[in-house]
Amino acid sequence: MAVTRFFEFVLIPIGLLVAMAPGFAAASDGAKSGLNVDGTRIQAADSEPGNWITHGRTYSEQRFSPLDQINQDTVENLGLAWFTDLGTRRGLEATPLVVDGVLYFTGTYSEVFAVDGRTGDILWRNDLNVDKTRAKYMCCDVVNRGMAVWQNRLYVGTIDGRLIALDPATGEVIWDKLTIDLDKPYSITGAPRIVDGKVLIGNGGGEFGVRGYISAYDAADGELLWRFYTVPGNPDEPFENPVLEKAAETWGGGPWWEIGGGGTVWDSMAYDPALNLLYIGVGNGSPWNKHIRSPSGGDNLFLSSIVALNPDDGSYVWHYQTTPGDGWDYTATQHIILADLEIDGETREVLMQAPKNGFFYVLDRETGELISADNYVPVSWAEGIDLETGRPIETDNDYSEGAVYQFPSPMGGHNWQPMCYSPQTGYVYIPARQLAMIYREDAQFEYDPGYWNVGMDVAKDFTVPPWMDAELVKKVGSAMAAGSLLAWDPVEQKAAWRADAGSPWNSGALCTGGGLVFDGTGQGRIRAMNASTGESLWSFNAQQGIIGSPVTYTIDGDQYMSILVGWGGAFGMTFGFAANTVEAPSTQGRLMTFRLGANAELPAIERQARTPEPPEATASDDTVSEGNTLYHRYCVYCHGPRGISHPNVADLRSMSAETHRNFLGIVMGGSQAKQGMPGFADSLTTDEAQAIHAYLIELNHQELQRIEQEGSLWYKFKMTSFSAMAAVAGWVVSALEWFKNAAA
Repeated sequence: MAVTRFFEFVLIPIGLLVAMAPGFAAASDGAKSGLNVDGTRIQAADSEPGNWITHGRTYSEQRFSPLDQINQDTVENLGLAWFTDLGTRRGLEATPLVVDGVLYFTGTYSEVFAVDGRTGDILWRNDLNVDKTRAKYMCCDVVNRGMAVWQNRLYVGTIDGRLIALDPATGEVIWDKLTIDLDKPYSITGAPRIVDGKVLIGNGGGEFGVRGYISAYDAADGELLWRFYTVPGNPDEPFENPVLEKAAETWGGGPWWEIGGGGTVWDSMAYDPALNLLYIGVGNGSPWNKHIRSPSGGDNLFLSSIVALNPDDGSYVWHYQTTPGDGWDYTATQHIILADLEIDGETREVLMQAPKNGFFYVLDRETGELISADNYVPVSWAEGIDLETGRPIETDNDYSEGAVYQFPSPMGGHNWQPMCYSPQTGYVYIPARQLAMIYREDAQFEYDPGYWNVGMDVAKDFTVPPWMDAELVKKVGSAMAAGSLLAWDPVEQKAAWRADAGSPWNSGALCTGGGLVFDGTGQGRIRAMNASTGESLWSFNAQQGIIGSPVTYTIDGDQYMSILVGWGGAFGMTFGFAANTVEAPSTQGRLMTFRLGANAELPAIERQARTPEPPEATASDDTVSEGNTLYHRYCVYCHGPRGISHPNVADLRSMSAETHRNFLGIVMGGSQAKQGMPGFADSLTTDEAQAIHAYLIELNHQELQRIEQEGSLWYKFKMTSFSAMAAVAGWVVSALEWFKNAAA
């Protein structure tokens, strides 16, 4: 206690004085060689609101900025100050850091950038020589969510599993450490966090089959300091610590360790300096199917859990499991926020999370005690949360005997997109979605090293008959999913307001002292809303769907708001047609920055439609059918059901004659691996690849026919009919949500 008091009353005031010194004024004069960011400065972040010096702006990850020059009265005058084209075509999920007038952020394939915050000029960029063939181990696009800064260095994790320290003045590598076993399908997409000189980084790969962990590296030299595994390994071998030995008692049958067990720490972290506790969110099991992973049942700790660790040595302190024995990909890796709330007349130090499973949790962040929980979207897998036991009251959701229509889907009621918390309103703003899935067991499951191992017959859910019109698939798919920005009262556990986003896959949120909340939508709108009421006050057409998270900063007394714009991510890749309704969207990845009174404009979109050039369709119906099944097992996650992809990814329904000629070289030989299309010779036979090609040739002929019909009366009639069918599908889904919402 004495140490804590000394810290509060002596060190923090000193830090405040240092932070307010002239050397810390936000001024953009090129990338800095000495950023002077440490724990004291991060804890004193509110004394320099013109910067954004850690992922969530503060250790509490509230994503609330006190800046108020842009406010409810002035936001109508907000305009585009500048934009920077990045030359990327895939998802941009990062939250930029802003330190002394320079924006530091990551792009696709873990590329890093430094940009002048006043002008948008790129000061440097570094592609870090990432091995792009590792893209085949990315479940959810070649994305990255950001960097960390400590002292005079930047830190980033890469898709090929490295943790790298960079010189902020030049972008040059200072040290480079491999954090994974390259023989296993690990990846990194999350932003590092830094506590007391320790760089904290997790990893991904749970869909493929890995064992999750979080590691701490010395910021100075990259030495591994500690590692905490989130699931037990082989019980016939010594456990890393007694906690994992105890956790192994919650696993049964197995052998889960041969596939990995899962539990990756791929995104959320938060830190409480007063308690010296690091909070991590833990992911799904490997495989998803608990009947395969742990046949005799059990909670399978620490899957789908919030775990508190001592950051000094990585030792376990407490945990709360949001979905015991998770069998639906209901991760707890979603954004964690720390705040002090007035509950029942008492100020409680709480941790808040809206994980995938559809319930919003408020926990005591010192002990892990459950304070309250309620569903923020319709859920069918549980009736509610028992506040005495902390466990869900589950419905009959066993899919081992037959298919179960259930919501939320594996995309979750909320995914990785950051929430924000406004102390002005007391609301948490959740990028929420409503989407269901049919869960069914894969009766023929066999572990396939290096590929998706979820134990679900996902291919059957995704497979679209070749005869089904692509336009019908688009319209019905769009009608069956919904998304919104949800203002949630965490004390009352109820919605305050909801702003429809027109898409289930949108950006993170930013709360500001101007009484505003900002976000971006899959429909390409950057929005500002009244944080109290949800009233729309301003929007801007960004020309393509947005999944990055906005930040705000100041330079020379002017407040700016910046956001990365580049469509992609899990839903954006697989179901981009259902999430993004921008007509002929731009495919240019950009950083866009706004300021009051600015009036820059985006250039007009120049796109040329490609006409398919398919060879003659000579394959048998059986071969095409086999190709359809194989396509929806191996190709759907990037190229979409029935080949319907977003323009940021190659449209396999409109392949050129050259692509057809080189098809086997691309798919089996990996001839385009450096462009992000890895080879699949280790997963497919030549005959299987040819069957996929036969299926795509069929789709190319159908697309050619669609182009020829476009504009005809018959085509217009079809589109009108499809719209009516989509409306019916949307009504049916809404009715099912109402009827099956067990937690209503």
